[in-house]
Amino acid sequence: MKPKQVTNKTYGQQLKMGPLKVRQPLPAAALEQVSPFILLHHAGPTIHEPNGTKERLSPHPHRGFEPVTFLFSGKLHHKDSAGHEGFLESGDVQWMTAGSGIIHSEGPSEAFSKEGGTFELIQLWVNLPREYKMTAPKYQDIKSHTIHVVHKADGKLQVRVVAGTYDDQKGPASTFTPITALMLYFEAGAEATFSIPHSYNSLLYVLEGDVEAAGTIISKYNLAQFDTAGDAITLKTFSKGHALLLAGAPIQEPVVSYGPFVMNYPGEIKQAILDYETGKMGILES
Repeated sequence: MKPKQVTNKTYGQQLKMGPLKVRQPLPAAALEQVSPFILLHHAGPTIHEPNGTKERLSPHPHRGFEPVTFLFSGKLHHKDSAGHEGFLESGDVQWMTAGSGIIHSEGPSEAFSKEGGTFELIQLWVNLPREYKMTAPKYQDIKSHTIHVVHKADGKLQVRVVAGTYDDQKGPASTFTPITALMLYFEAGAEATFSIPHSYNSLLYVLEGDVEAAGTIISKYNLAQFDTAGDAITLKTFSKGHALLLAGAPIQEPVVSYGPFVMNYPGEIKQAILDYETGKMGILES
């Protein structure tokens, strides 16, 4: 196998989203998008005292893509304009297909606010191809116990297979285009190789710790982009930490985004705004 090389590295600058602070390494000044991945937000880790914050993102719409939440720690509550409601706990993943449009809100659950603890998640925006942009909204609430775990390097590396296949283990997430999503938990001294088709775009975001790939050190809050010439990524770890490894077949279509809408052409963005303002995506009061 030919190793993929790191072609770009961006740091997750902190910004405010409503009541929450998040780090955003994608998009960044030096990295607009890496199809099919559009945006990556890292919230936390933040420590909440018992009976503390009840902050949550207020109702907001989405259309044309999939917001995916990887909950590394804490408890999350979401609800939407179609009457759906769900609760996630540490290790769970919510693969939401916004499709034709939905309004939702999310934040630490009531139980978490009472108990307190550490809260940390990643929200990833995955583009949808044109033929599926107006598909009916749906959720895949993927519980931690349904995610296959592959142990490597004498247990120093745990690979949780959310989407795609690794080491003959298939992730439970159903995707519209070929995608691999792996949650990595590691100790110092681990080494493992991940086979990825040469045509796929691939990214590694480190939430905590230090990792080396192709001679490049990737430390916490950094996102590494790899080339498409190679077909494998070998990671070496130098500390305790966790990371998210992503790979996917690029969608060869135009992309136009405006706030929470991701479509192909400007006219479709105007229609999304109109549909939202006239209530066609439903209504969610809080």
